[in-house]
Amino acid sequence: MNVAIVHDWMTTLGGGEKVVLTLAQALGAEIVTTEVDPSVVRNAGFEGVRIRPIARLPRTQPFRAIAATRAFARLALHGVDLVVLSGNWAVHAAPRHRPNVYYCHTPTRVFYDLRETWLHSLPPQERPFARAWTRLHRSWNERALPSIDRIVANSENVRGRVRRYWGRESVVVNPPVPTDRYRFESVGDFWLDVSRLSHEKSLDLAVEVFRRLPRERLLVVGGAPRGTDRDAFIRRLRPPGNVEFRDTVPESELADLYARCKGVLSTSVDEDFGMTAVEANASGKVVVAADGGGYRETQVDGVTGFLLPPHADRFANRIASLSRGDLESRAPRCRAQARRFDVRVFVERMRAELEAARGG
Repeated sequence: MNVAIVHDWMTTLGGGEKVVLTLAQALGAEIVTTEVDPSVVRNAGFEGVRIRPIARLPRTQPFRAIAATRAFARLALHGVDLVVLSGNWAVHAAPRHRPNVYYCHTPTRVFYDLRETWLHSLPPQERPFARAWTRLHRSWNERALPSIDRIVANSENVRGRVRRYWGRESVVVNPPVPTDRYRFESVGDFWLDVSRLSHEKSLDLAVEVFRRLPRERLLVVGGAPRGTDRDAFIRRLRPPGNVEFRDTVPESELADLYARCKGVLSTSVDEDFGMTAVEANASGKVVVAADGGGYRETQVDGVTGFLLPPHADRFANRIASLSRGDLESRAPRCRAQARRFDVRVFVERMRAELEAARGG
């Protein structure tokens, strides 16, 4: 089966990019996207995957999303048996490419459950324009939905959103984590938060937690979406001296940080799935996370992780209570839990979904 994968853009390395790169490598498929930063593919360790950019986009939102939507609506691929769609705007390629499968990371959250909190985070003078854009682009996106033949959600959490917002059913195939790539080395002297610098990741909560823990260290690793002023984003958080921010690093370096950290912090509220929590477990590390969303599907509360209300004091108290010996003793159970989400499981289940979509 000749498969093409259509993905929004390849300009930062996140869970969505890891999903499509893994699938493309397994299937020998080409990824068609708007823009590509070669360092993203290189840092992820997928240099052999074929990627074809089709558009240059504005750097600022929402003009970037609008331009991507138009590019995918005009896309016409030939000689493929099936198209896999991934991202918020790639759905607009569906009408011209059937049969298709949409791997849904989540319905666009600023159009639905995070709309009001996102609008509130903007300067008052920008809110009327942003409100109009989210209303109109949501309607534009939803017009493409009837052309989607099959939806695969990345978690039960996202499956519920697909049903609630779109009235569609989907099957769940969790994202892939190459568990053999990760290792446990030691319980180190710093906590790790691997997160994109965007509002839905609740990094303000992470900063407040460690403001209460001056004897602990937090390292935040992750890139900013294109069009986001990284330095200004960090300044607005007013991080204390024990919180350090580092840009995206190669996967080999990230695996080393996981191996040597004390544990992993994940403050994103109602996370879609949360690949970083599984990567942490694969490294034998405990996750302290906001209770809800995908973390409830990946963590054994009180064993491989601790799921807490999104309050700084609750997080700080839990982190302070964890001794080095306690954290080290949990490593075998963490690694066993992570293997449930291994790459081999993902590839096998996705092959079955693609065959079903093609009528095989």
